[in-house]
Amino acid sequence: MKWEEWKPFYMRIVEEMGYSIEEDRKAAQILRALLLESDDYILRDELEAVVGEKAYVFGAGPSLEDALKELDFSDGTLIAADGATSALLENGLVPDIIVSDLDGRIPDLKIANDRGAFMVIHAHGDNIDKLTSYVPLFSRILGTTQAEPLDIVYNFGGFTDGDRAAFLAEELGAKEIVLVGFDFGNVVGKWSKPGLREHSPIWESKRKKFEFARELLEWLEKNGRARLVYL
Repeated sequence: MKWEEWKPFYMRIVEEMGYSIEEDRKAAQILRALLLESDDYILRDELEAVVGEKAYVFGAGPSLEDALKELDFSDGTLIAADGATSALLENGLVPDIIVSDLDGRIPDLKIANDRGAFMVIHAHGDNIDKLTSYVPLFSRILGTTQAEPLDIVYNFGGFTDGDRAAFLAEELGAKEIVLVGFDFGNVVGKWSKPGLREHSPIWESKRKKFEFARELLEWLEKNGRARLVYL
């Protein structure tokens, strides 16, 4: 998804969710500065080499639990959306790529990164404090933003960690994207927030995010090159 295609979605999201465009831009600039300071960032082409023709994108929905216990994912690239990283680790899997706005369990993200996972860290106006605190902890980072892209901070489209991970897989050349744990129901998976210990009833802001995520994935299914499969 190019910026011109993403911008109408973004303007709707900003309006309906009450976000600040200026804060999003500020967050992108801060992330850029942090990446340059650490000099441990990667570029798009470097991450593209990691993604195979088949990519599994793991969301944090309740169905993820059974899927990880019952199915084999060894034939594709494993891309975890933030908190889903914790579920993969619990089942002996290390994702190849983690897509995160640093809202998941940071110790688990760090463990996976130390074991070889690449980080795709997302900047937005509500996570500036987390960027400054946690970005220096990680290595092999590709930066993303939901505002206008910068030279080393990309925008491939997508809003939540889950659908952004699918857009990332599409952008980096996957031919088939299998979505695992994308439930979009009335229950939120226990890996979605560090404070959750059990699957929990959905709250209103999460419901709105699910609605945008579903709409964006429908767009990707119609307009992308890759075949999307909901497991």
